Amino acid sequence: MSDPTRPISSDPSLEPPGTEMTEGERRALEMVEAAETGGRKLFGGQKTLVTVIAVAWCLYQMYAAQVGNIDLLTLRAIHLAFAFSLGYLVFPFRKTPGNPQTRVPWYDWVLGLLATGTAIYLILQYPSIATVQGGVLTNVDVWIGSAMVVLLLLAAWRTIGIAMPIVASVFMLYALTGPRGLIRGDLGPQLQLHAGQTWPQVVGQLFANTEGIFGTAIGVSAQIVFLFVLFGAIFDKLGAGDWFMNVAQGALGGFRGGPAKASVLSSALNGIISGSAVSNVVTGGNITIGTMKRVGYSAEKAGAIEVASSSNGQLMPPVMGAAAFIMAQNLNIEYRTLILAAAIPAFLCYGALLVVVHLEALKLGLKGLPRNELPRVRQTLLKGWYYLIPLVYLIGTLTINPEATPERVALNTVFMMIVMMFIQEVYFGSRKGLSVGQGLLDGGRKLIEAFEGGARSMIGIAIATAAAGIIVGIVTITGLGFGLADIVQLASDGVRNLILSVAGLIPGLDATAVAGFGAILIVLMMAQLIALILGMGLPTTANYILMSALIVPIIAKIAGLDNSNPVQMLPVHMFVFYFGIMADSTPPVALAAFAAAAISGGNPVATGVQAFKYELRTALLAYMMFFNPQLLLIANNRLSGLGFGDAIFMILFAFIGLVAFSAATMRFLHRKTNPLQALLLLVASFMLIIPTHVLVNLVALGLIALVYLWQKAGSRREPPKSVPAAA
Repeated sequence: MSDPTRPISSDPSLEPPGTEMTEGERRALEMVEAAETGGRKLFGGQKTLVTVIAVAWCLYQMYAAQVGNIDLLTLRAIHLAFAFSLGYLVFPFRKTPGNPQTRVPWYDWVLGLLATGTAIYLILQYPSIATVQGGVLTNVDVWIGSAMVVLLLLAAWRTIGIAMPIVASVFMLYALTGPRGLIRGDLGPQLQLHAGQTWPQVVGQLFANTEGIFGTAIGVSAQIVFLFVLFGAIFDKLGAGDWFMNVAQGALGGFRGGPAKASVLSSALNGIISGSAVSNVVTGGNITIGTMKRVGYSAEKAGAIEVASSSNGQLMPPVMGAAAFIMAQNLNIEYRTLILAAAIPAFLCYGALLVVVHLEALKLGLKGLPRNELPRVRQTLLKGWYYLIPLVYLIGTLTINPEATPERVALNTVFMMIVMMFIQEVYFGSRKGLSVGQGLLDGGRKLIEAFEGGARSMIGIAIATAAAGIIVGIVTITGLGFGLADIVQLASDGVRNLILSVAGLIPGLDATAVAGFGAILIVLMMAQLIALILGMGLPTTANYILMSALIVPIIAKIAGLDNSNPVQMLPVHMFVFYFGIMADSTPPVALAAFAAAAISGGNPVATGVQAFKYELRTALLAYMMFFNPQLLLIANNRLSGLGFGDAIFMILFAFIGLVAFSAATMRFLHRKTNPLQALLLLVASFMLIIPTHVLVNLVALGLIALVYLWQKAGSRREPPKSVPAAA
């Protein structure tokens, strides 16, 4: 049986005697490695080569951030070259869990060299393409560009799955044939259809400018995201993740359902430094899932709570995953503005999840862990207080200093933690009787491991953003977004007219307002469904890029928003971002659920279904942000324009609405709800989506109070039950 208080280690040789992983934990770790850092276990010279390339990539990215004047296309192409070289070395084409490959086959050497060579070719040839050739590609350029596109799709297949290559291929087919070659019949004069592009035109768009593969997405990956991922890797290697876990366990583990609440808190803390749901499940779940099962949660519910809390880690500022940095670029706003706007919804999301796990504990009659088995909070805080230094610097500088760029702040934080790494190893080494030199060597070894871990975690992000650039480039060259918007506009007009005719029959009702709201709601529900379906095969970053390129402009058009106004567009981008995150726990393809099930021993599909139920509050929160932008601190037609008093008011009513919604979907408040009570709670939660009218707010609160008092009265009439008390 595994020790629920020990940290997980990816290297069995580093684990203390008697703390070996369980088979489930090992399988979960293999899933993470196969999905995020590559599944091959290399040895000897091949392992050394991977380490050298990974460290070189980290050093190059730090150098690029330090000098800050490297040509954009050069920076992005070198970024992709490193991702190509590592991707083909560590990600096998066929993943065999439990039996990882230990050697790189010859064909992967060839493919890796060819892919890296295409990026290097562009670096060397681009000045000639841009100036001498006037942007026109030669036959050699077209061949090299074609090879890059194919090799990029193969790399994406290995690193992030088959969905992205399929979607990108369909888009390229659309660009080559044009809808006039695919669609028969007259669809009306309102639709703008392109006639098709030649292959050299497509390659030129994707390969030789900054509107395709080397567009904004991979630019953000190269310029900003890498440094934040490296920050997270070093921070975790310092031991901060385990410290967060111990703090959460000590603070909440003794309350009713305490291990689940500790899982929520530790995932929120880890979300500050990591944007990966799957790795958060494994690093935290090996402790929390076991303790949740111990106090009475089923294997599926324990895994689902970990999945829901880890998935929501991507919502926590300041490190919200690559998608958030790309969102800031798309909206043309400072990243500090985005993380400030995202803070209230993130806290609401985790606050509501704490309520969810509390209601689950009440429903199951659970208690917490004995206090004498939990870490002492005060002692734990004193042992790791210095972990807060880089975190406070990072968050404080990003939010307070308007002159500081995210990449510069992240780089400074990385330098700070490198120094901390050596000081920590020297200090702990001296307590064991080791020399200063040995402590420095240990610090250097850990730093190299952190560099390698950070670089390997970036492979999938770099490949995903590059592959997503194919889709964005095709949308740009074909005007596909406008065509889709026209089609949806026609459908929306039909829905609007139908609602208008029905609502017009009701006296005193503003039929025009109702029809407009109904049309927008239908489009949002379509967007929600598309995001969830795409998320079954795409990571959050790729999902967001695709949704922002295709669906966001459609929502803006139907809602009558100005696409160039970040104040109006931020709620739309956050809406699709939230549903992209929900896809991590959406069956049947939910890697986080499979990883959690491997640890818990539960059914992975049932775990995913249960996690999706817990995540429903995130769906309601997405709608709240869209219809009530004040939750994003938007007021007076400007970002960060909401006053403190108004913010407190909005937070309070939004939280009450989320609690009512959670109680309705879980069918439990003070006790199990009957269908009428659940309906009343749902109505109250929907009324609080836009808490602007005092009378509506009072009615909603009255409905919630009615259900609670109704259940309390019913409890008094029933004979007492033997329910374990909270610890």
